[in-house]
Amino acid sequence: MISFVKRKDLEIEKYNDCIINSLQSNVFGFSWYLDIIADDWSVLVLNDYEAVMPLPFRKKAFIKYVYPPFWLIQLGIYSNEVEDENEFLIELFENFKFVELRMNSMNSFSMFSVFQQEKRIQVLSLKQDYEIIYTNYNRNRKRELKKAVIHDLNECWSDCPTVLINLFKENVGKRVKKISEKDYDRLLSLMQVCIRKKVGELLTVYDMDNRIVSGAFFLKHKKRVTELVCSSDFKNRKNGANTFMNDRAIYKYSRNFDVFDFGGSSMKNIANYYKSFGAVDEKYIQLYYNDLPKFIKFFKR
Repeated sequence: MISFVKRKDLEIEKYNDCIINSLQSNVFGFSWYLDIIADDWSVLVLNDYEAVMPLPFRKKAFIKYVYPPFWLIQLGIYSNEVEDENEFLIELFENFKFVELRMNSMNSFSMFSVFQQEKRIQVLSLKQDYEIIYTNYNRNRKRELKKAVIHDLNECWSDCPTVLINLFKENVGKRVKKISEKDYDRLLSLMQVCIRKKVGELLTVYDMDNRIVSGAFFLKHKKRVTELVCSSDFKNRKNGANTFMNDRAIYKYSRNFDVFDFGGSSMKNIANYYKSFGAVDEKYIQLYYNDLPKFIKFFKR
């Protein structure tokens, strides 16, 4: 039986045990992570936490709806064994009239295909030595790394999170208008907690004049590393900084991890950039369900 459980009623230890021991385990499902990034969240729970589906939600005009918070790449259903995941969607659509949420790459559904959109991220296998991984970079990446040497770029793994956030705000943030100051505050809290828990690391890149030119924040979970947030200085892009940043992360993590998750995109130009490092597509499902009254549907557009 699947139950709808509010955050305040959640048995946290059982819930987090399910996340960490599940087939689909990732860092995004943990209670502490969702507490930081989501306005509110509840969970669909199978029996005694045999499987869970966390649901970030908001309320507008007395209507609750599921939404994808910033700083969240994937959620979905987490289970210790293969379950009939369709049952979760039945319960989900009974509880919410509007749903927009990314599942994880191991979730699959045989029902409600009309509410599913296939998306992609890009991942790179780290199971080989770095020297072999490097040979699979295309010539553009190798050329960019030569530029990085010429411009004397340097990596730093000990910066303050605000350094990357400020770089992001001044560059990527100006193109993504929907990111609020509250979202940036949440990102700062998230980075600080992840660093304290030793599941997050910050990499920044500086040029010869000690100006920051690129950076990223990485999440570590089991044998997978995920690039959560990254940015470069858009006004200073002829020095190979972004390629150098990703290469230094791949070099570092190839020693102890099996998968480097770029976060990636279904947008062709972004996906092709990550594939130029030798990455391949990993598919996942994004749910989009809208059963709101017509006047609210119109407002939503």
